[in-house]
This record gives sequence, structure tokens and C-alpha cells, in this order.
Amino acid sequence: MSLSPDSFAPIIGFGTRVRKSPFFDATRRYGAKAFTVYNHMYMPLWYEDPTADYWKLVNDVTLWDVSAQRQVEITGPDAAKFVQYLTPRRLTECAVGQCKYVLLTDENGGLINDPVLLKLGENHFWLSLADSDVLLWTKAIAAHTEMDVHITEPDVSPLQLQGPHAFDVMVTLVGDWPGNLGYFWFQEHDLDGIPLVISRTGWSGQRGFEIYLRDGSMGDLLWERIMEAGRAFGIAPAAPSQIERIEAGMLSYATDMTLENNPFEINLGKLCDLDMQADFMGKEALKRIKQEGVQQRLVGLEVGGGPMIEFNADHWRIMDGEEPVGVVTSSVYSPRLDKNLALGYVSVGCSDAGTELGMEAPWGLAPCTVSPLPFLKPNRKS
Repeated sequence: MSLSPDSFAPIIGFGTRVRKSPFFDATRRYGAKAFTVYNHMYMPLWYEDPTADYWKLVNDVTLWDVSAQRQVEITGPDAAKFVQYLTPRRLTECAVGQCKYVLLTDENGGLINDPVLLKLGENHFWLSLADSDVLLWTKAIAAHTEMDVHITEPDVSPLQLQGPHAFDVMVTLVGDWPGNLGYFWFQEHDLDGIPLVISRTGWSGQRGFEIYLRDGSMGDLLWERIMEAGRAFGIAPAAPSQIERIEAGMLSYATDMTLENNPFEINLGKLCDLDMQADFMGKEALKRIKQEGVQQRLVGLEVGGGPMIEFNADHWRIMDGEEPVGVVTSSVYSPRLDKNLALGYVSVGCSDAGTELGMEAPWGLAPCTVSPLPFLKPNRKS
């Protein structure tokens, strides 16, 4: 028997302590039924229900309020040098107008955040954040270095337009030029006085865009313009889909990785250039971790038996016989694969694809098998 969304989604009371996005009124008007708090801001979780919203994302096109994906803006004469100091990914070849998925690491190689970096100028950057206080982190680092930078949270609020018809909606909205926008590139655009940055990025395995509004007072106007442009293509309001992102093998900060994890445990050592001349936070620690090797790795798991899983609220243990060997970080039922899927950490000796393990689910021990990621190949670039 499937768990009802109501069984794990208590009511959230709205107040002034938590920030509201420029699209908050629109999301309420369009029927958002559940919210979470992300980066100190209310963010919708679903509208009809998680599965119905998922099918709209997979089959048609959806509009998400992800303003909680806050921006840290870094400018000043030393901005490029400072941004490189924050991440082990080499940025020397990042061009103006380009985005990069980066990892921010601390002095021990732990993961602070995994934002998308946008380069708006030679010394002008945005870090488009997952859920952690990077604004405070970067201000603290700047205060203890001699680099000349200015760090702020700008009036920038992103939406995501995701799904097979995202290109159709965008062309209707702004013209033909998005068809020539490369994956992980962006362009500034004025939509009849609404200032935007539009990028070929997004937190799904589908085709899509992120639309960064640069004037929060125009939030309601922009929302309605996009909904009107998408009406012929079956557009629906939705939110980041836990089902679809797990199918696509996409990780969620604070869920699948935290400060206690490092890039090698999450299989993203390729984003760490330990030989570059530039210094960065955690460089020596990451060299040591790479040399010594990690004790655990994040893997995909195909889960057998039991009811359909909505989403786990706790870390379920992963067992090798009687021995605990890891924990599940995310789990969900995949309608397209008709099976339960999970992400989790297991000891390195149990991390090879095909390894058979057990998962301590609420209904009992469920068999699970280590699977390559992604479970379903993303369709972002076509």
C-alpha cells in the first residue's frame, strides 16, 4: 500500500520569520498544497500530488518557483581569484556567459554546497545555491583574506521551466534565440521591461531552462507571462520532483551529501583539479583523501519487495547479511521503471554494481541491488 503524501507532510504555518519569494502569491493562487523551508524561504513541494506533478514534468512542461535557490553575488578586482579559492574545480577556462556546476569545500575537504556558478563578467559571478548558508561562509572567508571583493545577496529570484516542451514555451515567450543557447550557457534578456537572465540549466533530467528574475517586484507579472506562453503546451505549476531527480541520479545537498562528505565519496572527484597552480580551500585535505582512498561511496540501489515508497523521512540502514554497511539517503518509487529506487552510502567493498544487500525499510528487510547511476538516462541536451 502506498504512503499518502498527507502521512508525512504536516501543515506549515506561514509567518514573517521565513522569507517569501516574489512568486509566493502566484504559487498559492495556482494551488500549491505543500511547502518546505529552503535557504530560509518557503518553497512549494507539490500542487496536485507528487506523482501527478511528476508525469506533467516527464510528458509536458512545468514551471517551478525555486527562488529559494538564492544567489551569492561576488564582484570586485579579485572576484575571479576569490571564486577559484572557493572550489576545487578549475575555472580558468570559464567564459563570460557560461555556467559551471561546482563543489564548495571546507578546509577538511567537506562539502559546503554544490551550486551552479554563473559568470556575468570577468570579475562578476553568481553562486546559485543549494540549501546552506554560503553567503555567511563567503563573507567569513573574505574577511580573513586580503582579496578585494564585494559579496552580497542580489535581488535575483529564479524560476525553472522544465519538461519536453520547455523549448516551445521559451520560444513563445522570448523568441527563437534560446534554441541556439548551449547547455550550461546563459544570456541576459529584457522581456518588455522585465530584466532576466536565462540559462540552459535545471534540476531535472528533462530539457529546460532557469529564468532568473532581477527585479522581485515583477514576480507575479513574470509568472503569468510564462503560464500564458505555455498554455498551448499543457504547462502546469510544479516543483522539483524527488521521483524524477532520483531516476536521473541527481544529488540533493543536505540529503545525499553534507559537510561530513567529500567529492570522492559522491563520485565527483573529476571536479577536483588537485594539480592546478591556484590555491583553493581544502586543497591539501583533498590530496590526502585521494591518496588514502575513501571508506564509503554513494551508490544507486534498486529495491525489491514491500510497498511503493513515496520518500524516506529517515536514514534506513543498509545491511550485508547481519552487518550494517551503510545508510539510505533518498528513496522513492519510480513509475516509469515500476520499482523502488534509492540512493545511499555503502562501504567501498559493497559498492560494485550488482552487489546484493538488504535495506531496513519500515515494513522490514527489503532486498536491494547496487545499480549504476543514473537509473534513467537524462534527456537534457536533445
